[in-house]
Amino acid sequence: MLVTAFAPVACAVDPARRRGPSTPAGRADRRAAPAYGANPAERPVALVYRGPAAIPGCPEAVAALIRDSAWNFDVRYAGPNEQTKLTAAALSGAGLYAQPGGGELDDGYRHMRPYASDIRAYVAAGGRYLGFCLGGYLAGATPGFGLLPGDAGQFIATPGASVRTDRDTLVEVRWRDRRIRLYFQDGPYFWTGGKASGVTVLATYTNGRIAAMVAPYGRGRVGVVGPHPEATADWYEEHRLVNPGGVDPAPGRDLIDTLMRA
Repeated sequence: MLVTAFAPVACAVDPARRRGPSTPAGRADRRAAPAYGANPAERPVALVYRGPAAIPGCPEAVAALIRDSAWNFDVRYAGPNEQTKLTAAALSGAGLYAQPGGGELDDGYRHMRPYASDIRAYVAAGGRYLGFCLGGYLAGATPGFGLLPGDAGQFIATPGASVRTDRDTLVEVRWRDRRIRLYFQDGPYFWTGGKASGVTVLATYTNGRIAAMVAPYGRGRVGVVGPHPEATADWYEEHRLVNPGGVDPAPGRDLIDTLMRA
């Protein structure tokens, strides 16, 4: 199996040009029901990591996608420079934790390692982890949080990969029963290590490798995707890319919905 310790992973947004839509962070370390729906009178909290393990623009795009989902989330950024710090207490009050795209895997994990045990404990206790691109790599184990039944690897290095470049481009996947193209920049594929029980495969690349899936971890669930279904129109414009199917948030919403309903 491919080891991805040195695989470059990055969002498409030029950090010098924009950060995406900004949203005030929530109160620090708010404690609430540990799982979605435990207190119907209160909106579930979704924490989106924003910090040195993410490229500016990526957390904002993920937050916008989550905010636009059907789950009525109270979306807050969490990280070392945010009002909400990424702590066990903050995670315990969240119905969802999202890890956006970022830069190099090794560098990303170096920044995230201090939080790894808290993130694992949160998911094992019933939490939901949502990982995009680098967030998908980090759900693996080489290196990463070790949340997947198997691991994550570099798609462009797999036999028969339809994309061979690590530059920003489009990748074709079969999402459910539709062939679509999504924004892609050296994202991962996933494998289950022979432990397919409880795994829902949402999308595959054209060579059959898994592009998006939801899998169990303890009492919680993990949703990961290699391409960028959260990418907005300006990402495409930045790199002069044209998606023949348009910019469609439906796959990202499907990932969130499947993760939360599992």
